[in-house]
Amino acid sequence: MYPWGNTRRFNSWSDTARRIYGSRVQKLTVNAGFSCPNRDGTLGFGGCTFCNNEGFNPSYCDPSKSIEQQIDQGLRFIRKRYSRASMFVAYLQAYSNTHASREYLEQVYRDALSHPDISGLVIGTRPDCIDPGKLDLIADLASRYFIRLEYGVESCYDRTLKRINRGHSVADSERAIMMTAERGIKCGIHLIMGLPGESRQQMLDQVDVVNKLPIDTIKFHQLQIVKGTAMEGEYEQNPENFDLFGLKDYISFIAEFAERLRPDIAVDRFAGEIPPRLIAGKRWGNVRYDRVLAMIEKRLEEMDTWQGRLCK
Repeated sequence: MYPWGNTRRFNSWSDTARRIYGSRVQKLTVNAGFSCPNRDGTLGFGGCTFCNNEGFNPSYCDPSKSIEQQIDQGLRFIRKRYSRASMFVAYLQAYSNTHASREYLEQVYRDALSHPDISGLVIGTRPDCIDPGKLDLIADLASRYFIRLEYGVESCYDRTLKRINRGHSVADSERAIMMTAERGIKCGIHLIMGLPGESRQQMLDQVDVVNKLPIDTIKFHQLQIVKGTAMEGEYEQNPENFDLFGLKDYISFIAEFAERLRPDIAVDRFAGEIPPRLIAGKRWGNVRYDRVLAMIEKRLEEMDTWQGRLCK
Protein backbone atom coordinates (compact mmCIF):
# COMPACT_ATOMS: atom_id res chain seq x y z
CA MET A 1 0.00 0.00 0.00
CA TYR A 2 1.43 3.35 -1.08
CA PRO A 3 0.84 6.74 0.61
CA TRP A 4 -2.07 7.53 -1.72
CA GLY A 5 -4.07 4.61 -0.34
CA ASN A 6 -3.83 1.78 -2.87
CA THR A 7 -1.37 -0.56 -4.57
CA ARG A 8 -0.99 1.35 -7.84
CA ARG A 9 2.54 2.60 -8.32
CA PHE A 10 1.51 6.20 -8.94
CA ASN A 11 -0.88 8.67 -7.36
CA SER A 12 -3.76 8.65 -9.82
CA TRP A 13 -6.14 11.62 -9.79
CA SER A 14 -9.04 9.39 -10.87
CA ASP A 15 -8.48 7.13 -7.84
CA THR A 16 -8.13 10.15 -5.56
CA ALA A 17 -11.43 11.54 -6.84
CA ARG A 18 -13.25 8.27 -6.20
CA ARG A 19 -11.86 8.16 -2.66
CA ILE A 20 -12.83 11.78 -1.88
CA TYR A 21 -16.11 12.09 -3.77
CA GLY A 22 -17.24 8.47 -3.94
CA SER A 23 -17.45 8.60 -7.72
CA ARG A 24 -15.49 9.20 -10.88
CA VAL A 25 -15.25 12.96 -11.48
CA GLN A 26 -15.78 13.26 -15.21
CA LYS A 27 -14.72 16.41 -17.07
CA LEU A 28 -17.08 17.68 -19.76
CA THR A 29 -15.36 20.06 -22.17
CA VAL A 30 -17.03 23.41 -22.82
CA ASN A 31 -15.86 26.09 -25.26
CA ALA A 32 -16.92 29.44 -23.83
CA GLY A 33 -15.42 31.45 -26.68
CA PHE A 34 -12.38 32.83 -24.87
CA SER A 35 -9.33 34.00 -26.76
CA CYS A 36 -5.66 34.15 -25.78
CA PRO A 37 -3.45 37.19 -25.13
CA ASN A 38 -0.91 35.64 -27.45
CA ARG A 39 -3.46 35.65 -30.28
CA ASP A 40 -5.66 38.71 -29.85
CA GLY A 41 -2.87 41.29 -29.72
CA THR A 42 -2.71 41.74 -25.94
CA LEU A 43 0.74 40.16 -26.05
CA GLY A 44 1.05 39.22 -29.68
CA PHE A 45 -0.51 37.35 -32.58
CA GLY A 46 -0.26 33.81 -33.89
CA GLY A 47 -0.18 32.05 -30.55
CA CYS A 48 2.31 29.51 -29.28
CA THR A 49 4.14 27.68 -32.04
CA PHE A 50 2.74 24.28 -31.00
CA CYS A 51 -0.90 25.33 -30.58
CA ASN A 52 -3.91 24.26 -32.60
CA ASN A 53 -6.92 24.03 -30.31
CA GLU A 54 -8.86 22.00 -32.89
CA GLY A 55 -6.97 19.02 -31.54
CA PHE A 56 -8.36 19.38 -28.03
CA ASN A 57 -12.08 20.01 -28.47
CA PRO A 58 -14.83 17.41 -29.00
CA SER A 59 -17.21 18.01 -31.88
CA TYR A 60 -20.02 19.21 -29.60
CA CYS A 61 -17.88 22.12 -28.35
CA ASP A 62 -18.93 25.13 -30.37
CA PRO A 63 -18.84 28.65 -28.91
CA SER A 64 -21.81 29.59 -31.10
CA LYS A 65 -23.89 27.29 -28.87
CA SER A 66 -24.84 28.30 -25.36
CA ILE A 67 -22.99 26.75 -22.46
CA GLU A 68 -26.19 24.93 -21.49
CA GLN A 69 -26.48 23.42 -24.99
CA GLN A 70 -22.88 22.26 -24.97
CA ILE A 71 -23.29 20.67 -21.54
CA ASP A 72 -26.50 18.89 -22.56
CA GLN A 73 -24.90 17.49 -25.72
CA GLY A 74 -21.71 16.59 -23.88
CA LEU A 75 -23.62 14.74 -21.19
CA ARG A 76 -25.39 12.59 -23.78
CA PHE A 77 -22.03 11.65 -25.27
CA ILE A 78 -20.17 11.10 -22.00
CA ARG A 79 -22.88 9.05 -20.28
CA LYS A 80 -22.65 6.50 -23.08
CA ARG A 81 -18.87 6.27 -22.80
CA TYR A 82 -18.53 6.53 -19.01
CA SER A 83 -21.65 4.88 -17.68
CA ARG A 84 -20.33 4.75 -14.09
CA ALA A 85 -19.65 8.48 -13.86
CA SER A 86 -22.08 10.34 -11.62
CA MET A 87 -20.20 13.59 -10.89
CA PHE A 88 -19.59 15.96 -13.79
CA VAL A 89 -17.53 19.15 -13.95
CA ALA A 90 -17.40 21.61 -16.83
CA TYR A 91 -13.90 21.78 -18.32
CA LEU A 92 -13.18 25.22 -19.77
CA GLN A 93 -10.28 24.11 -21.92
CA ALA A 94 -9.96 26.04 -25.18
CA TYR A 95 -7.51 28.94 -25.04
CA SER A 96 -7.26 31.07 -21.85
CA ASN A 97 -10.36 30.86 -19.71
CA THR A 98 -9.49 33.70 -17.34
CA HIS A 99 -8.64 36.12 -20.17
CA ALA A 100 -11.54 38.53 -19.66
CA SER A 101 -12.93 40.94 -17.10
CA ARG A 102 -13.90 39.66 -13.69
CA GLU A 103 -17.55 40.49 -14.45
CA TYR A 104 -17.56 38.46 -17.65
CA LEU A 105 -15.80 35.54 -15.99
CA GLU A 106 -18.40 35.48 -13.23
CA GLN A 107 -21.18 35.32 -15.83
CA VAL A 108 -19.55 32.44 -17.72
CA TYR A 109 -18.68 30.44 -14.61
CA ARG A 110 -22.14 30.86 -13.09
CA ASP A 111 -23.80 29.88 -16.37
CA ALA A 112 -21.91 26.57 -16.28
CA LEU A 113 -22.48 26.00 -12.56
CA SER A 114 -26.20 26.70 -12.86
CA HIS A 115 -26.68 23.50 -14.87
CA PRO A 116 -28.28 20.93 -12.54
CA ASP A 117 -25.85 18.15 -13.54
CA ILE A 118 -22.65 20.18 -13.12
CA SER A 119 -20.85 20.00 -9.77
CA GLY A 120 -17.88 22.23 -10.50
CA LEU A 121 -15.35 23.66 -12.93
CA VAL A 122 -11.89 22.89 -14.20
CA ILE A 123 -10.53 26.14 -15.64
CA GLY A 124 -7.64 25.96 -18.08
CA THR A 125 -5.62 29.13 -18.46
CA ARG A 126 -2.20 30.78 -18.66
CA PRO A 127 -0.24 32.01 -15.65
CA ASP A 128 -0.20 35.56 -17.03
CA CYS A 129 -4.00 35.72 -17.31
CA ILE A 130 -4.71 35.83 -13.60
CA ASP A 131 -4.76 38.54 -10.95
CA PRO A 132 -5.89 38.88 -7.31
CA GLY A 133 -9.40 40.02 -8.25
CA LYS A 134 -10.04 37.05 -10.54
CA LEU A 135 -8.59 34.68 -7.97
CA ASP A 136 -10.87 36.11 -5.28
CA LEU A 137 -13.85 35.37 -7.52
CA ILE A 138 -12.67 31.81 -8.12
CA ALA A 139 -11.92 31.31 -4.42
CA ASP A 140 -15.48 32.35 -3.58
CA LEU A 141 -16.85 29.76 -6.02
CA ALA A 142 -14.41 27.17 -4.67
CA SER A 143 -15.95 27.55 -1.22
CA ARG A 144 -19.17 26.05 -2.63
CA TYR A 145 -18.19 23.99 -5.68
CA PHE A 146 -15.41 21.75 -6.93
CA ILE A 147 -13.04 24.19 -8.67
CA ARG A 148 -9.56 23.58 -10.07
CA LEU A 149 -7.35 26.01 -11.95
CA GLU A 150 -5.00 24.41 -14.47
CA TYR A 151 -2.04 26.43 -15.69
CA GLY A 152 -0.23 25.77 -18.93
CA VAL A 153 3.31 25.99 -17.56
CA GLU A 154 4.61 23.87 -20.49
CA SER A 155 8.31 24.23 -19.61
CA CYS A 156 10.47 25.23 -16.63
CA TYR A 157 13.01 26.95 -18.89
CA ASP A 158 12.63 30.56 -20.00
CA ARG A 159 14.69 29.97 -23.14
CA THR A 160 12.22 27.28 -24.23
CA LEU A 161 9.21 29.47 -23.48
CA LYS A 162 10.73 32.22 -25.62
CA ARG A 163 11.51 29.80 -28.43
CA ILE A 164 7.93 28.53 -28.62
CA ASN A 165 6.52 32.08 -28.44
CA ARG A 166 4.79 31.35 -25.17
CA GLY A 167 4.80 34.94 -23.97
CA HIS A 168 5.24 34.34 -20.24
CA SER A 169 8.13 33.36 -17.98
CA VAL A 170 8.78 30.66 -15.42
CA ALA A 171 8.53 33.38 -12.75
CA ASP A 172 5.00 34.20 -14.03
CA SER A 173 4.03 30.56 -13.54
CA GLU A 174 5.45 30.40 -10.03
CA ARG A 175 3.74 33.67 -9.06
CA ALA A 176 0.32 32.56 -10.35
CA ILE A 177 0.58 29.18 -8.63
CA MET A 178 1.57 30.75 -5.32
CA MET A 179 -1.35 33.24 -5.44
CA THR A 180 -3.73 30.38 -6.25
CA ALA A 181 -2.49 28.18 -3.42
CA GLU A 182 -2.65 31.06 -0.93
CA ARG A 183 -6.41 31.24 -1.54
CA GLY A 184 -6.90 27.52 -1.06
CA ILE A 185 -7.88 26.91 -4.69
CA LYS A 186 -7.02 23.51 -6.16
CA CYS A 187 -4.24 23.96 -8.68
CA GLY A 188 -2.84 21.85 -11.49
CA ILE A 189 -0.19 22.36 -14.16
CA HIS A 190 0.54 21.07 -17.65
CA LEU A 191 4.03 20.21 -18.91
CA ILE A 192 5.07 19.34 -22.48
CA MET A 193 7.91 16.86 -22.83
CA GLY A 194 10.06 17.03 -25.95
CA LEU A 195 10.02 20.75 -26.72
CA PRO A 196 12.82 21.79 -29.09
CA GLY A 197 16.11 22.72 -27.47
CA GLU A 198 15.63 20.60 -24.36
CA SER A 199 17.73 17.49 -23.77
CA ARG A 200 16.21 14.45 -22.06
CA GLN A 201 18.21 15.27 -18.93
CA GLN A 202 16.95 18.86 -18.92
CA MET A 203 13.37 17.61 -19.23
CA LEU A 204 13.95 15.26 -16.32
CA ASP A 205 15.54 17.97 -14.19
CA GLN A 206 12.30 19.96 -14.30
CA VAL A 207 10.95 17.67 -11.60
CA ASP A 208 12.99 19.60 -9.02
CA VAL A 209 11.12 22.79 -9.95
CA VAL A 210 7.74 21.03 -9.99
CA ASN A 211 8.29 19.45 -6.57
CA LYS A 212 8.69 22.89 -4.98
CA LEU A 213 5.38 24.18 -6.32
CA PRO A 214 2.21 24.04 -4.17
CA ILE A 215 0.21 22.10 -6.76
CA ASP A 216 -2.37 19.33 -6.44
CA THR A 217 -2.32 17.75 -9.89
CA ILE A 218 -0.17 17.49 -13.01
CA LYS A 219 -0.76 16.61 -16.65
CA PHE A 220 2.01 15.50 -18.97
CA HIS A 221 1.90 15.87 -22.75
CA GLN A 222 4.44 14.45 -25.16
CA LEU A 223 5.22 16.99 -27.88
CA GLN A 224 3.20 16.23 -30.98
CA ILE A 225 3.71 18.24 -34.16
CA VAL A 226 0.22 19.40 -34.99
CA LYS A 227 -0.88 20.34 -38.49
CA GLY A 228 -1.64 23.99 -39.01
CA THR A 229 0.86 25.24 -36.43
CA ALA A 230 4.01 27.33 -36.77
CA MET A 231 5.91 24.39 -35.30
CA GLU A 232 4.85 22.22 -38.22
CA GLY A 233 6.70 24.56 -40.57
CA GLU A 234 9.75 24.59 -38.31
CA TYR A 235 9.73 20.80 -38.14
CA GLU A 236 9.45 20.40 -41.90
CA GLN A 237 12.38 22.76 -42.49
CA ASN A 238 14.65 21.51 -39.69
CA PRO A 239 13.55 18.11 -38.35
CA GLU A 240 17.01 17.62 -36.85
CA ASN A 241 16.13 20.28 -34.25
CA PHE A 242 13.49 17.99 -32.76
CA ASP A 243 13.98 14.98 -30.54
CA LEU A 244 10.46 13.57 -30.61
CA PHE A 245 9.71 10.67 -28.30
CA GLY A 246 8.93 7.27 -29.67
CA LEU A 247 6.39 5.35 -27.63
CA LYS A 248 8.85 3.04 -25.83
CA ASP A 249 11.26 5.89 -25.12
CA TYR A 250 8.48 7.97 -23.65
CA ILE A 251 7.27 5.14 -21.42
CA SER A 252 10.75 4.76 -19.92
CA PHE A 253 11.27 8.51 -19.59
CA ILE A 254 7.99 9.23 -17.86
CA ALA A 255 8.56 6.35 -15.43
CA GLU A 256 11.88 7.96 -14.45
CA PHE A 257 10.13 11.30 -14.01
CA ALA A 258 7.39 9.73 -11.90
CA GLU A 259 9.81 8.12 -9.44
CA ARG A 260 11.25 11.59 -8.77
CA LEU A 261 7.87 13.33 -8.55
CA ARG A 262 6.51 14.40 -5.16
CA PRO A 263 4.15 11.62 -4.06
CA ASP A 264 1.25 13.86 -3.00
CA ILE A 265 0.88 15.34 -6.52
CA ALA A 266 -1.94 13.46 -8.27
CA VAL A 267 -1.27 12.59 -11.90
CA ASP A 268 -4.24 13.50 -14.10
CA ARG A 269 -2.63 12.30 -17.35
CA PHE A 270 0.74 10.91 -18.32
CA ALA A 271 0.37 11.63 -22.05
CA GLY A 272 -1.67 13.68 -24.48
CA GLU A 273 -4.00 12.36 -27.13
CA ILE A 274 -5.14 14.22 -30.24
CA PRO A 275 -6.80 12.98 -33.44
CA PRO A 276 -4.22 11.20 -35.67
CA ARG A 277 -5.42 13.24 -38.67
CA LEU A 278 -3.89 16.33 -37.04
CA ILE A 279 -0.44 14.88 -36.32
CA ALA A 280 2.30 15.92 -38.75
CA GLY A 281 5.36 14.49 -36.97
CA LYS A 282 6.26 11.15 -35.44
CA ARG A 283 3.21 9.08 -34.50
CA TRP A 284 2.59 6.31 -32.02
CA GLY A 285 0.08 4.60 -34.27
CA ASN A 286 -3.46 4.02 -33.09
CA VAL A 287 -2.47 3.52 -29.45
CA ARG A 288 -5.08 5.02 -27.15
CA TYR A 289 -4.26 6.54 -23.78
CA ASP A 290 -5.54 3.59 -21.73
CA ARG A 291 -2.95 1.39 -23.47
CA VAL A 292 -0.19 3.96 -22.87
CA LEU A 293 -1.15 4.10 -19.19
CA ALA A 294 -1.01 0.30 -18.91
CA MET A 295 2.46 0.34 -20.45
CA ILE A 296 3.65 2.98 -17.98
CA GLU A 297 2.34 0.97 -15.03
CA LYS A 298 4.05 -2.14 -16.39
CA ARG A 299 7.33 -0.21 -16.75
CA LEU A 300 7.11 1.03 -13.14
CA GLU A 301 6.63 -2.57 -12.06
CA GLU A 302 9.59 -3.76 -14.16
CA MET A 303 11.76 -1.08 -12.57
CA ASP A 304 10.38 -1.98 -9.13
CA THR A 305 9.80 1.72 -8.54
CA TRP A 306 6.91 4.06 -7.78
CA GLN A 307 6.02 7.73 -7.72
CA GLY A 308 8.19 9.59 -5.26
CA ARG A 309 10.70 6.80 -4.58
CA LEU A 310 13.58 9.08 -5.55
CA CYS A 311 11.93 12.37 -4.61
CA LYS A 312 14.39 14.74 -2.96
